[in-house]
Amino acid sequence: MTFPTLGLSPALLTALAQMGHSSPTPIQQGAIAPALAGRDVLGSAQTGSGKTLAFALPLLQRLQPNTSRLRLAQALVLVPTRELAAQVGEVIQALAQKLPTRVKVSVFFGGVSINPQMMGLRGGTDVVVATPGRLLDLLTHNALKLDQVAMLVLDEADRMLDLGFADELAQLLATLPQQRQNLFFSATFSPAVTALANTLLTDAVRVEVDATQQQPVEIIQRAIAVDASKRTQLLRHLIQQQVWPRALVFVATKFAAEIVADKLRKGGLTAEPFHGELSQGKRTQVLTDFKAERLQVVVATDVAARGLDIAGLPVVVNFDLPRSTQDYTHRIGRTGRAGEPGLAVSFISAATQAHWRLIEKRQQVQLRLESVPGFEAQEAPPPASTSPDAPAGEGSGGVKGKRPSKKDKLRAAAALQNGTPEQRA
Repeated sequence: MTFPTLGLSPALLTALAQMGHSSPTPIQQGAIAPALAGRDVLGSAQTGSGKTLAFALPLLQRLQPNTSRLRLAQALVLVPTRELAAQVGEVIQALAQKLPTRVKVSVFFGGVSINPQMMGLRGGTDVVVATPGRLLDLLTHNALKLDQVAMLVLDEADRMLDLGFADELAQLLATLPQQRQNLFFSATFSPAVTALANTLLTDAVRVEVDATQQQPVEIIQRAIAVDASKRTQLLRHLIQQQVWPRALVFVATKFAAEIVADKLRKGGLTAEPFHGELSQGKRTQVLTDFKAERLQVVVATDVAARGLDIAGLPVVVNFDLPRSTQDYTHRIGRTGRAGEPGLAVSFISAATQAHWRLIEKRQQVQLRLESVPGFEAQEAPPPASTSPDAPAGEGSGGVKGKRPSKKDKLRAAAALQNGTPEQRA
């Protein structure tokens, strides 16, 4: 199948060719035609599958010429993170440059002053790409109206609900017209996403792309046993010995991102942290320098695990293992994109071996646990615990969804209180 067979306009076909897209991916093959026909679409595909073009192309083709004095927003794309908003906005703007009539694309996210964004809305807009919180701020300031939106896109819908945007989404949906086209794209369909889709979509075309249908991805996965205290030295050793030109390193907390980046800088590497509490200007600068290869290492929290498209990124390192096995998929999906080879390395300490085995089981992989000379692991794994109050990392390995719930803990406490004197001792 080719892009012309999907019914796209000559202008968009020219834009695609200039951007280097020669043939549609499976999610684009399944979603573009029904979206062009005005159907609601529920699309599921993993990271790097081409979801952005799957909604951006029909969105632009279905725009009506804006002849009013004030341009009224016709399409709204909601995304969970600032970086994804900027990235989606860039793709839509690049495609729109070849259209016969000018299309104004406005991108809004928090972390920066709202005043320039409000000033940018003078004269209206055609397409809005935004994070929910900042969009609500603009509506509160009466800087924008959404009562003429004919197409709503939720990108990374599962991530949006994971980040707690449900209330903000409800407020935004109340401002939109009832009659509109809805396009939902998500890597996974959690119960919350399915419930939202059932509420908002009408006779939707469901497009699901499993891993076997996607473009072949060549990601070599490695697991290295190392004591937790030696991970930074091992990371620096691997970068220097194996001459990695760039590496995206994932850690669990913003504090760890700052500490590891600082230690790498002291070791002679160009490294910066990347997390949600940095200013937007700093986050943008870090990504710009990393993409331009002025930075060798970015040490990031999971704020970088989704949506970021860093061309030619050769290596991803799990300095800390992710809590969720889905996050493992998204993390390593930052490399090996667009058919290029990639490497994903995970550091496994004694305390995280149980966690790693569960990730292997759920990912259906089994990797040899390597040892690097000079950094051999010495620590012994902690004893397994079946206590309902066992801390993360014991028994379950801290895997998301495996910790005892609050109700479980209350039940366990009640059982203990009502048991024999020996049990209560």
